[in-house]
Amino acid sequence: MITYVFPGQGSQIKGMGGPVFDEFRELTAEADEILGYSIKKLCMEDPNLNLSQTQYTQPALYIVNALSYLSRIEKDGKKPNYVAGHSLGEYDALFAAGAFEFATGLKLVKKRGELMSGATGGGMAAVIGLNAAQIADVLAQNNLQSIDIANYNSPTQIVISGLKTDIERAQPIFEKVTNVQLFIILKTSGAFHSRYMEEARREFEVFINTFEFFPMTIPVISNVHARPYKESDIKQNLIEQITHPVKWSESIRYLMGFEGMEFVEIGSGNVLTGLIRRIKNEAAAL
Repeated sequence: MITYVFPGQGSQIKGMGGPVFDEFRELTAEADEILGYSIKKLCMEDPNLNLSQTQYTQPALYIVNALSYLSRIEKDGKKPNYVAGHSLGEYDALFAAGAFEFATGLKLVKKRGELMSGATGGGMAAVIGLNAAQIADVLAQNNLQSIDIANYNSPTQIVISGLKTDIERAQPIFEKVTNVQLFIILKTSGAFHSRYMEEARREFEVFINTFEFFPMTIPVISNVHARPYKESDIKQNLIEQITHPVKWSESIRYLMGFEGMEFVEIGSGNVLTGLIRRIKNEAAAL
Protein backbone atom coordinates (compact mmCIF):
# COMPACT_ATOMS: atom_id res chain seq x y z
CA MET A 1 0.00 0.00 0.00
CA ILE A 2 1.10 3.56 -0.61
CA THR A 3 0.18 6.98 0.74
CA TYR A 4 1.01 10.20 -1.08
CA VAL A 5 1.72 13.09 1.30
CA PHE A 6 1.66 16.77 0.36
CA PRO A 7 3.72 19.44 2.20
CA GLY A 8 2.50 22.75 3.53
CA GLN A 9 3.93 26.16 4.33
CA GLY A 10 7.64 26.04 5.08
CA SER A 11 8.45 23.78 2.13
CA GLN A 12 8.48 26.61 -0.42
CA ILE A 13 11.77 27.34 -2.19
CA LYS A 14 12.71 29.41 -5.22
CA GLY A 15 12.91 27.14 -8.24
CA MET A 16 10.18 24.79 -7.10
CA GLY A 17 7.92 23.32 -9.74
CA GLY A 18 10.50 23.31 -12.51
CA PRO A 19 9.12 21.45 -15.54
CA VAL A 20 5.52 20.99 -14.35
CA PHE A 21 4.47 24.49 -15.44
CA ASP A 22 5.34 23.68 -19.06
CA GLU A 23 4.00 20.15 -18.71
CA PHE A 24 0.58 21.51 -17.74
CA ARG A 25 0.37 24.77 -19.64
CA GLU A 26 -3.44 25.05 -19.58
CA LEU A 27 -3.68 24.64 -15.81
CA THR A 28 -0.78 27.05 -15.34
CA ALA A 29 -2.59 29.64 -17.50
CA GLU A 30 -5.77 29.04 -15.49
CA ALA A 31 -3.83 29.62 -12.28
CA ASP A 32 -2.36 32.87 -13.65
CA GLU A 33 -5.85 34.11 -14.46
CA ILE A 34 -7.20 33.32 -10.99
CA LEU A 35 -4.19 34.81 -9.19
CA GLY A 36 -3.57 37.81 -11.44
CA TYR A 37 0.16 37.10 -11.78
CA SER A 38 2.52 34.51 -13.28
CA ILE A 39 2.83 31.54 -10.94
CA LYS A 40 5.77 30.20 -12.92
CA LYS A 41 7.67 33.47 -12.53
CA LEU A 42 6.90 33.60 -8.79
CA CYS A 43 8.10 30.05 -8.18
CA MET A 44 11.07 30.00 -10.52
CA GLU A 45 12.39 33.56 -10.11
CA ASP A 46 10.60 35.21 -7.16
CA PRO A 47 11.66 38.66 -8.44
CA ASN A 48 9.86 40.62 -5.71
CA LEU A 49 10.72 38.25 -2.85
CA ASN A 50 7.04 37.39 -2.35
CA LEU A 51 7.35 33.61 -2.17
CA SER A 52 7.78 33.58 1.61
CA GLN A 53 4.67 35.73 2.19
CA THR A 54 1.66 33.65 3.20
CA GLN A 55 -0.74 35.05 0.60
CA TYR A 56 1.71 33.99 -2.14
CA THR A 57 3.19 30.90 -0.47
CA GLN A 58 -0.06 29.01 -0.10
CA PRO A 59 -1.28 29.26 -3.72
CA ALA A 60 2.25 28.52 -4.97
CA LEU A 61 2.58 25.34 -2.92
CA TYR A 62 -0.93 24.19 -3.79
CA ILE A 63 -0.19 24.59 -7.51
CA VAL A 64 3.25 22.95 -7.44
CA ASN A 65 1.96 20.05 -5.34
CA ALA A 66 -1.12 19.56 -7.54
CA LEU A 67 0.78 19.64 -10.82
CA SER A 68 3.46 17.37 -9.39
CA TYR A 69 0.72 14.90 -8.45
CA LEU A 70 -0.77 14.97 -11.95
CA SER A 71 2.69 14.43 -13.43
CA ARG A 72 3.33 11.48 -11.13
CA ILE A 73 -0.03 9.88 -11.97
CA GLU A 74 0.61 10.26 -15.70
CA LYS A 75 4.01 8.58 -15.38
CA ASP A 76 2.98 5.80 -12.99
CA GLY A 77 -0.47 5.15 -14.37
CA LYS A 78 -1.88 4.39 -10.92
CA LYS A 79 -3.24 6.25 -7.92
CA PRO A 80 -2.25 5.87 -4.25
CA ASN A 81 -4.29 3.98 -1.65
CA TYR A 82 -4.41 6.99 0.69
CA VAL A 83 -3.53 10.69 0.58
CA ALA A 84 -2.71 13.16 3.34
CA GLY A 85 -1.44 16.73 3.47
CA HIS A 86 0.14 18.86 6.16
CA SER A 87 -2.01 21.95 6.76
CA LEU A 88 -2.15 23.67 3.34
CA GLY A 89 -1.15 20.33 1.78
CA GLU A 90 -4.51 18.89 2.79
CA TYR A 91 -6.05 20.85 -0.08
CA ASP A 92 -3.79 18.96 -2.49
CA ALA A 93 -4.81 15.68 -0.88
CA LEU A 94 -8.48 16.58 -1.44
CA PHE A 95 -7.73 17.62 -5.03
CA ALA A 96 -5.97 14.30 -5.62
CA ALA A 97 -9.01 12.51 -4.19
CA GLY A 98 -11.33 14.33 -6.60
CA ALA A 99 -13.18 16.37 -3.97
CA PHE A 100 -12.85 19.47 -6.14
CA GLU A 101 -11.34 20.65 -9.42
CA PHE A 102 -7.95 22.34 -9.65
CA ALA A 103 -9.44 25.84 -10.00
CA THR A 104 -11.79 25.42 -7.03
CA GLY A 105 -8.91 24.31 -4.82
CA LEU A 106 -6.83 27.28 -5.92
CA LYS A 107 -9.64 29.75 -5.19
CA LEU A 108 -10.04 28.27 -1.70
CA VAL A 109 -6.31 28.36 -1.01
CA LYS A 110 -5.99 31.92 -2.36
CA LYS A 111 -8.69 33.09 0.06
CA ARG A 112 -7.19 31.08 2.92
CA GLY A 113 -3.77 32.61 2.31
CA GLU A 114 -5.18 36.13 2.19
CA LEU A 115 -7.09 35.66 5.44
CA MET A 116 -4.19 34.05 7.26
CA SER A 117 -1.73 36.69 6.06
CA GLY A 118 -4.03 39.34 7.49
CA ALA A 119 -3.57 37.94 10.99
CA THR A 120 -0.87 40.00 12.69
CA GLY A 121 0.67 40.15 16.14
CA GLY A 122 1.00 36.39 16.38
CA GLY A 123 3.94 34.05 16.42
CA MET A 124 4.86 30.37 16.30
CA ALA A 125 7.77 28.29 17.54
CA ALA A 126 8.96 24.71 17.15
CA VAL A 127 9.89 22.91 20.36
CA ILE A 128 12.09 19.87 19.80
CA GLY A 129 12.76 17.32 22.52
CA LEU A 130 9.54 17.35 24.56
CA ASN A 131 6.30 15.49 24.00
CA ALA A 132 2.89 17.16 23.96
CA ALA A 133 2.11 16.42 27.62
CA GLN A 134 5.44 17.87 28.75
CA ILE A 135 4.87 21.03 26.70
CA ALA A 136 1.39 21.42 28.18
CA ASP A 137 2.92 21.13 31.67
CA VAL A 138 5.51 23.82 30.94
CA LEU A 139 2.82 26.17 29.61
CA ALA A 140 0.56 25.59 32.62
CA GLN A 141 3.34 25.95 35.20
CA ASN A 142 4.54 29.24 33.72
CA ASN A 143 1.19 30.96 33.22
CA LEU A 144 1.41 30.57 29.45
CA GLN A 145 -2.05 29.09 28.87
CA SER A 146 -2.54 31.78 26.21
CA ILE A 147 -0.33 29.64 23.94
CA ASP A 148 -1.86 26.76 21.93
CA ILE A 149 -0.29 23.67 20.39
CA ALA A 150 -0.55 24.16 16.62
CA ASN A 151 1.24 21.18 15.05
CA TYR A 152 1.93 17.72 16.39
CA ASN A 153 4.65 17.10 13.81
CA SER A 154 6.24 14.11 15.57
CA PRO A 155 6.09 12.80 19.13
CA THR A 156 8.93 15.16 20.12
CA GLN A 157 8.61 17.93 17.53
CA ILE A 158 5.72 20.19 18.48
CA VAL A 159 4.84 23.66 17.19
CA ILE A 160 3.24 26.17 19.54
CA SER A 161 1.23 29.22 18.51
CA GLY A 162 0.13 32.41 20.24
CA LEU A 163 0.67 36.12 20.60
CA LYS A 164 4.15 37.15 19.47
CA THR A 165 4.95 38.58 22.89
CA ASP A 166 3.96 35.33 24.61
CA ILE A 167 6.03 33.20 22.23
CA GLU A 168 9.05 35.42 22.90
CA ARG A 169 8.42 35.17 26.66
CA ALA A 170 8.22 31.38 26.36
CA GLN A 171 11.61 31.02 24.65
CA PRO A 172 13.94 31.39 27.68
CA ILE A 173 11.55 29.31 29.79
CA PHE A 174 11.63 26.36 27.40
CA GLU A 175 15.36 26.67 26.79
CA LYS A 176 15.97 26.01 30.49
CA VAL A 177 13.84 22.83 30.49
CA THR A 178 15.70 19.53 30.58
CA ASN A 179 15.50 17.58 27.28
CA VAL A 180 14.62 20.62 25.16
CA GLN A 181 17.00 20.34 22.23
CA LEU A 182 15.85 23.39 20.27
CA PHE A 183 13.34 26.22 20.51
CA ILE A 184 13.00 27.78 17.07
CA ILE A 185 10.84 30.86 16.48
CA LEU A 186 9.25 30.46 13.05
CA LYS A 187 8.99 33.18 10.42
CA THR A 188 5.23 33.72 10.50
CA SER A 189 3.17 36.85 11.04
CA GLY A 190 0.20 35.03 12.54
CA ALA A 191 -0.59 32.48 15.22
CA PHE A 192 -1.74 29.83 12.75
CA HIS A 193 -3.80 26.82 13.89
CA SER A 194 -4.77 28.49 17.15
CA ARG A 195 -7.64 30.34 18.84
CA TYR A 196 -6.22 33.59 17.43
CA MET A 197 -7.32 32.63 13.90
CA GLU A 198 -11.02 32.72 14.83
CA GLU A 199 -11.79 35.79 12.71
CA ALA A 200 -10.13 34.21 9.68
CA ARG A 201 -12.07 31.00 10.36
CA ARG A 202 -15.40 32.84 10.38
CA GLU A 203 -14.65 34.66 7.12
CA PHE A 204 -13.43 31.47 5.45
CA GLU A 205 -16.60 29.65 6.51
CA VAL A 206 -18.73 32.15 4.61
CA PHE A 207 -16.48 31.81 1.53
CA ILE A 208 -16.25 28.02 1.42
CA ASN A 209 -19.99 27.61 1.72
CA THR A 210 -20.39 29.08 -1.78
CA PHE A 211 -18.69 25.98 -3.26
CA GLU A 212 -19.89 22.44 -3.92
CA PHE A 213 -17.65 19.40 -3.62
CA PHE A 214 -17.59 15.97 -5.26
CA PRO A 215 -17.41 12.44 -3.78
CA MET A 216 -13.83 11.43 -2.94
CA THR A 217 -12.28 8.54 -4.87
CA ILE A 218 -9.28 8.08 -2.51
CA PRO A 219 -9.43 8.14 1.31
CA VAL A 220 -8.07 11.42 2.71
CA ILE A 221 -6.66 11.67 6.23
CA SER A 222 -7.94 14.73 8.11
CA ASN A 223 -5.53 17.05 9.94
CA VAL A 224 -8.20 17.79 12.53
CA HIS A 225 -9.15 14.19 13.37
CA ALA A 226 -6.15 12.13 12.13
CA ARG A 227 -8.63 9.70 10.54
CA PRO A 228 -10.21 9.40 7.07
CA TYR A 229 -12.58 12.14 5.98
CA LYS A 230 -16.31 11.54 5.88
CA GLU A 231 -17.95 12.88 2.72
CA SER A 232 -20.22 15.13 4.75
CA ASP A 233 -17.34 16.71 6.70
CA ILE A 234 -15.16 18.20 3.96
CA LYS A 235 -16.21 21.82 4.43
CA GLN A 236 -16.35 21.62 8.22
CA ASN A 237 -12.90 20.01 8.45
CA LEU A 238 -11.34 22.73 6.29
CA ILE A 239 -13.05 25.43 8.35
CA GLU A 240 -11.94 23.90 11.66
CA GLN A 241 -8.41 23.29 10.39
CA ILE A 242 -7.70 27.04 10.58
CA THR A 243 -8.08 27.15 14.38
CA HIS A 244 -7.27 23.52 15.25
CA PRO A 245 -3.90 21.78 15.55
CA VAL A 246 -2.47 19.64 12.76
CA LYS A 247 -2.39 16.08 14.09
CA TRP A 248 0.34 14.94 11.72
CA SER A 249 2.06 12.46 14.01
CA GLU A 250 -1.19 10.65 14.80
CA SER A 251 -2.19 10.69 11.11
CA ILE A 252 1.03 8.93 10.11
CA ARG A 253 0.78 6.46 13.00
CA TYR A 254 -2.75 5.59 11.88
CA LEU A 255 -1.49 4.91 8.35
CA MET A 256 1.47 2.92 9.71
CA GLY A 257 -1.12 0.47 11.02
CA PHE A 258 -1.75 -0.79 7.48
CA GLU A 259 0.63 -3.63 6.61
CA GLY A 260 3.37 -2.66 4.18
CA MET A 261 2.36 1.02 4.03
CA GLU A 262 4.86 3.20 2.18
CA PHE A 263 4.90 7.00 2.02
CA VAL A 264 5.84 9.18 -0.96
CA GLU A 265 6.13 12.96 -0.66
CA ILE A 266 4.69 14.80 -3.66
CA GLY A 267 5.55 18.41 -4.46
CA SER A 268 8.13 20.75 -3.02
CA GLY A 269 10.93 19.52 -0.75
CA ASN A 270 11.27 16.60 1.65
CA VAL A 271 10.16 18.03 5.01
CA LEU A 272 7.42 15.44 5.46
CA THR A 273 9.73 12.59 4.53
CA GLY A 274 11.98 13.63 7.42
CA LEU A 275 9.04 13.93 9.82
CA ILE A 276 7.72 10.50 8.85
CA ARG A 277 11.17 8.98 9.44
CA ARG A 278 11.21 10.64 12.86
CA ILE A 279 7.71 9.40 13.71
CA LYS A 280 8.64 5.83 12.76
CA ASN A 281 11.70 6.03 15.03
CA GLU A 282 9.80 7.49 17.99
CA ALA A 283 6.38 5.82 17.97
CA ALA A 284 4.48 2.66 17.11
CA ALA A 285 1.58 2.28 14.71
CA LEU A 286 -1.90 2.90 16.10
